[in-house]
Amino acid sequence: MPSLTVNEARTRATSIAVTSYDVQLDLTRGDQAFHSRTTIEFRSRDHQDSFLDVAPAELHSVRLNKRPVDVTELHDGRLHLRDLADENVVEVDALMAYSHDGEGLHRAVDPEDGQAYVYAMAFLPAPRIFACFDQPDLKAPYRVTVRAPEQCTVLGNGAATQVQPGVWSLAETKPLSTYFVTLVAGPYHSLRAEHDGIPLGLHCRQSLAPHLDKDAEELFSVTAACFDEYHRLFGIRYPFGEYHQAFVPEFNAGAMENPGCVTFSDDLVFKAPATDNLRATRAMVVAHEMAHQWFGDLVTMQWWDDLWLNESFAEYMGYRVTSEVTPFTDVRAEFALSRKAWGMAADQRTSTHPVAGNGARDAKEALTNFDGISYTKGAASLRQLNAYLGDEAFLAGVVDHLHRHSYGNATLTDLVQSWEQASGKGRPRMGRRVAAHRGVGHAGLPHRRCRARGHYAPQRIAH
Repeated sequence: MPSLTVNEARTRATSIAVTSYDVQLDLTRGDQAFHSRTTIEFRSRDHQDSFLDVAPAELHSVRLNKRPVDVTELHDGRLHLRDLADENVVEVDALMAYSHDGEGLHRAVDPEDGQAYVYAMAFLPAPRIFACFDQPDLKAPYRVTVRAPEQCTVLGNGAATQVQPGVWSLAETKPLSTYFVTLVAGPYHSLRAEHDGIPLGLHCRQSLAPHLDKDAEELFSVTAACFDEYHRLFGIRYPFGEYHQAFVPEFNAGAMENPGCVTFSDDLVFKAPATDNLRATRAMVVAHEMAHQWFGDLVTMQWWDDLWLNESFAEYMGYRVTSEVTPFTDVRAEFALSRKAWGMAADQRTSTHPVAGNGARDAKEALTNFDGISYTKGAASLRQLNAYLGDEAFLAGVVDHLHRHSYGNATLTDLVQSWEQASGKGRPRMGRRVAAHRGVGHAGLPHRRCRARGHYAPQRIAH
C-alpha cells in the first residue's frame, strides 16, 4: 500500500466526515483467514471523489449507497468512491488474512499447549482488519460484533457481552481513530476487579496463568493508584468504560494504548522471580499506557508528525506518576541512569533530528524519525518546560487542552496555546540554528541536549 501523504489526509479530512463504523468479524473460518464485513456511514461536504483503505486477501463485494462498486478497481489498498451524496453508506465484504508479524489481526499458537490466540494491532495496518478511512483525524464511534470459537474470551474497546454461544457484541465506543481499534480473542486466562466504579481486567494465555496470578495484586494496585492520580491531575474521569490489560504473545512492541483494552507484550508476565528494577519498569509501562487514555486517545494528534508528543507526554507522566503513587519511587533515577541512553545514542547518530517539527510528507516518513529522541529527549524537554512554566501552569494547560479537544484531534500548536494562556508566558526564545537542528524545531520548547532510553527491550517501544 502507498504511504498516505499529509496532503491526501488533509484533502480527505476536509472532504468527508465519518459518522460511524459497524464491524462484523468471523474468526471461525480456519487458521489462515477471517471474514470481515464493514459498514461505514459518512458525510460528504463537497461531493468530491474520495477513497477507502482496505487490504484484503479477497475482496468479495462493495456497495456504496446500495449501488455495487467494481471490486477490480481496488489498487494498492485503495478503492475510489465516486458520485457521493450528502449522506453515504459503504458496505465492504472481504476475507482478511491473519498476520504473524504483530500487525493487523495477529494469530499466535502457544507452543506449550497448542492453543491459538489472536489480537489486533491497528497501528497503520487497520485496513488489514476492516475497511476504513485510515488516518488519525477521521474519528468515529465503533460497533463491533465477533463470532469466535466457543471456548474463546473476546475483548475490545467496548465492553464485550456474549449474546449467544460464540457470538460477542462489543459496546459502541466513543469516537476513536482507526489505529486504536483492537480485538483480543482466545482461551485467555482472565482476572477481574473494580476500582472507583471502573471494571478492570488482566488477561494472558493459559500457560502463563500461574505467573499472572502471583502478580495480579501488584498490577491491580498500580492500576488503581494511577487512575486516582490521573483523575486528580487531569480533572477528567477515565472516559472509555472498562479497562482491560491483555498480555499477548509475539507482540512487536512493549505495549499499545488501545482505549479500554491495552495490549502488552507478555514478556511482562514474569515467569521467574523478578528484580525490583523489572517490576518498576513494568509499573512505568502500565502508567505510560494509562496516560495515553487521556493524552493520545481522548485527544489525538491530527497527523503522524505529532506522534512524538503523545509518546513524550506519556513517557513524562509515566515516570512522574509511577514515582509519586506506586512503591517504585526511584524510577526517575532509572530514567536518568539507564533509559536516557536510548535517546543519547539516537542523538549522536548522523540521523539525529529535532524532537518535533520534522515536516513529514507521509506516514512512513513520519515514523522513520520515531526513536529515542521522540520518547525520552521529548520527555526531558517536557520536564524542562514544566520547570519553566511551573507545575500548576503546566498542568492547567494540559487540562485546558484535554477539555477543549475531547474526542477530537489537536496539534502541538494547540497545546502550546493552552500553556501560554495558563501561564501568561510566551514561548522561550531560542537561537534559530539550535531550534532547527538540535532543539525541538518550531515547537519553541526549552532546549538542552537531553537524550534517552532504558534497559527494557530497547528494540521494543511502548506505543
